[in-house]
Amino acid sequence: MWRTAQHLDEVLAGTVLTRTDFRVPAFATCDLSGLTVDEVVSRGKHLLIRAGSFSIHTHLKMEGAWHIYPHGARWERPAFQARVVLENATHQAIGFSLGITEVLARDDEDRAVGHLGPDLLGPDWDAAEALRRLHEHPDQPVFLALHDQRNLAGLGNEYVNELCFLSGVLPTRPVGDLPDLSSVVERGHRMILANRDRVQRTMTGDTRPGRMHWVIGRSGRPCRRCGTMIRSGELGAKLTQMRITYWCPQCQS
Repeated sequence: MWRTAQHLDEVLAGTVLTRTDFRVPAFATCDLSGLTVDEVVSRGKHLLIRAGSFSIHTHLKMEGAWHIYPHGARWERPAFQARVVLENATHQAIGFSLGITEVLARDDEDRAVGHLGPDLLGPDWDAAEALRRLHEHPDQPVFLALHDQRNLAGLGNEYVNELCFLSGVLPTRPVGDLPDLSSVVERGHRMILANRDRVQRTMTGDTRPGRMHWVIGRSGRPCRRCGTMIRSGELGAKLTQMRITYWCPQCQS
């Protein structure tokens, strides 16, 4: 999301919107054409496009994506998947299959993102505050605690699985049982910074296909460190969202 915000900012910031088309019922009549885009920023997994006194708030969820095209270029995804179309004099920015699309007053941004913890890639990153929030729920499995965007914003399933492996902790281990939670948080910060500008993320340092992960997607295959078979399972609340976990029973405890 950080990289998406950077690309959109390069194309939109400082330009006047010549056309806006919000293809969601609640904002179908909203027209921000004529406004100048001030900036595009990410906040965890959320995106804010700030123009005038408004913010266009979007979230990709699992299927969403933002594409940028010069005028006249053919879209790579079908038009029925478009949720918002923004145009300036030279480009179109299209948000496809977005999980959230809404137009807010800038003063109301906190309603959308104010609950988030410190952003691992943001100017407000505060490791001490992230640790404070994590320690508020000592019985929570570390896998779910690191996923919780209210604790620290930015880590998804790929990062959390790999971070647990690299930290040598089982996904089910309670937060309060970790002797050095600060090192886990710091490692997560280093991992996401290292991958910030990469198109293909790597958790191992190896960018060759099939070599970029330690555990995720490798259930039933030997651990790259010890040869023990990687296992997988699920954690989370069945009524909300179950998440797939991967771990090495030898390297993690």
